[in-house]
Amino acid sequence: MARYIVRRILVSIPSLLAMALLTFILMQMTPGNFFDTLKMDPQISAETIARYKALYHLNDQRVLVQFFYWIKNLLRFEFGYSFFYNVPVGHVIAHRLWNTFILSLASFLFTWLLAIPLGIWAALHRNRWGDRILQGLSYLALSTPGFFLAMILLYIVSQTGGLPLGGMRSAHYDELNVVEKFFDLLAHLVIPTVAISLASIGALQRIMRGNFLEVMRQQYILTARAKGLPEHQVIYRHALRNAMNPLITLLGYEFSGLLSGAALLEIICSWPGLGMLMLTAVRAKDVYLVMSEMLMGGILLLLGNLSADILLAKSDPRIRLSET
Repeated sequence: MARYIVRRILVSIPSLLAMALLTFILMQMTPGNFFDTLKMDPQISAETIARYKALYHLNDQRVLVQFFYWIKNLLRFEFGYSFFYNVPVGHVIAHRLWNTFILSLASFLFTWLLAIPLGIWAALHRNRWGDRILQGLSYLALSTPGFFLAMILLYIVSQTGGLPLGGMRSAHYDELNVVEKFFDLLAHLVIPTVAISLASIGALQRIMRGNFLEVMRQQYILTARAKGLPEHQVIYRHALRNAMNPLITLLGYEFSGLLSGAALLEIICSWPGLGMLMLTAVRAKDVYLVMSEMLMGGILLLLGNLSADILLAKSDPRIRLSET
C-alpha cells in the first residue's frame, strides 16, 4: 500500500505541472495584464510598476522563464503575490478557503447522507408508488440547474422570509453567543447547500438504487436468506457493502468539486468563498492568485482519486492495488 501511494504521488507530479503550465500560458495569452490597470492610476508611478515586474520576474521575460520562477517559489511554499488585493496569495486564499470548505462539506454530507438511504429505500420498494414518485423527482432534480434553483429559492425566501437572502453571517453575528452563531451559520447554509446538492442527490440515489437491485439478485444474497439470516443483516451487512463499491469511485471525484462545484452558487448567494475570489482574480488578471486556486483544484482531484482507490481496496478484499 505504501509503495502504491508513493508511486501514484510521483506519477501525479508531471500532471500537476502540465496543468499549471497550461493555466499559466492561457493567462499570459489573454489580452492585457494587471499592470495595464495600474498604469491608469495616477497615484502609482512607473517606477513602482517596474519594481513589481522586476521583483516577480515579469519584465519581458519568456513565459517558461516566468513559470520556472513561480515553481521555484512554490517549492519554498511561496504562492506569489496578489496584485489586486496587494497581499501575498497565501493570505487571500487562507481567508476564503475555510468558507468554501464549510459550504462544500455541508453539501457533501447532505448529499450522501440523504441519497444513499433514498436509493436503498427505492430499491426495496421497487415499482411501488413511492419509488415511482422518487424517480420522477430525481429526473426533475437532474434537469434543474443549481444556479436556477438558487435564484428560485432566493425569490421564495424574499417573499416569505424565514431565511437569510445571502452572505455567510448576519450583521449582528459578533454579538451572538456560540450556539446562536452556529444556528446563524446553518440558516445561511440552507439555500446554497440545497441548490448545490439537489442534482447530486437525484443522480446518486438512482445509481444506488440500480446497484442495490443488481446486488440483491446475486447468488450469495439468496444463500444468505436460505441460511435463515435476518433480512436486515442480508441488506446492511451483505448487500449494502457490495452495492457501495461503485459509489466509492464517485466519492473520490467529489474532492475535486470542493473548490469548483460551489463557485457559481457562491457568486449567486454572495457566499464569501473561493468561487467569488476566482472570478475576481480572472477578471483582474491576477495571475498568481488564479494559478494557486487551479493548483489546489488539481491536487484535490488527484487526492480524491487516490483516496477512492485506497477505500476500494479496503472495502473489497477482491481488489488489490498493483505495485507495478
